[in-house]
Amino acid sequence: MEGRAAALGAGTVLNALATGTGAAFGIDVETRASVSLDPAAEGVDGTIAEDPDADTALIERCVALATDRWGDGEGGTVRTDSDVPLAAGLKSSSAAANATVLATCDALGLTVGDEAGGADDTAHAAGSSVDVTRLEACRLGVRAAREAGVTVTGAFDDATASMLGGVTVTDNASDELRSREAVDWDVLVWTPPERAYSADADVARCEAVAPMADLVADLALDGRYAEAMTVNGLAFSAALGFDADPAVEAMPRATGVSLSGTGPSVVAVADPTDPETDLDAVADAWGDRPGTLRRTTTRNDGATVE
Repeated sequence: MEGRAAALGAGTVLNALATGTGAAFGIDVETRASVSLDPAAEGVDGTIAEDPDADTALIERCVALATDRWGDGEGGTVRTDSDVPLAAGLKSSSAAANATVLATCDALGLTVGDEAGGADDTAHAAGSSVDVTRLEACRLGVRAAREAGVTVTGAFDDATASMLGGVTVTDNASDELRSREAVDWDVLVWTPPERAYSADADVARCEAVAPMADLVADLALDGRYAEAMTVNGLAFSAALGFDADPAVEAMPRATGVSLSGTGPSVVAVADPTDPETDLDAVADAWGDRPGTLRRTTTRNDGATVE
């Protein structure tokens, strides 16, 4: 009873901390999970390859909830390894949860997929060959994240972008997927050395910028994702105490730029068909800052069973 899966990291269009509405987009960095189930095992033991001392409660809870729901409560082991840096605003927790739930489904011999009605359709059609939809698996991972205490909002926006790919807009209070659309952007990520944990974010400060978050939500639901993320980045950099200079430096040469999540990473995107964009110039502007730069792209396929 062994399974493997991979899920995407993501960048932010709208931080959900202010109003409960959030939006995010999948990027081509992955977290991979390997799950081994044993009906005789009591409990679940987890390992995070990049940091053996890291808290494994989230991935262990994901396995336990998945086997309780779709199996017979099997225990076992789970191991994740990742290209997504921890606590950097790039949705490492969502990616780990999604990959772990899908790997557990794989170990249980379940077929995971999307219904013919679309990725947001969780009602199983008669005769469907899908045992678990990706959105059902996503919601289970969100539940695990809440129970493990690694998220304030439940991060359904981050989780859907990681699981489904593309840009997703969600209501995190009801775990409702409001929209999903494919995007094709080049992506530049600057990640400074410090780390910021979502569960430690100043929610009251974020709620103070709710009028700007409402504006961002309107832009996102109108398909104006890059403009939305730029407004989001300025508002939430101020609310969370991050320097807005990197975003300002990127604006002349990027389609959109934002603080990602609760930071500290800043993500700039460029429409490759727009001759006015130049992420090389943005990289030069950011190059003297401490930390790491990563070039990647958006992805629209989402998480996969391997």
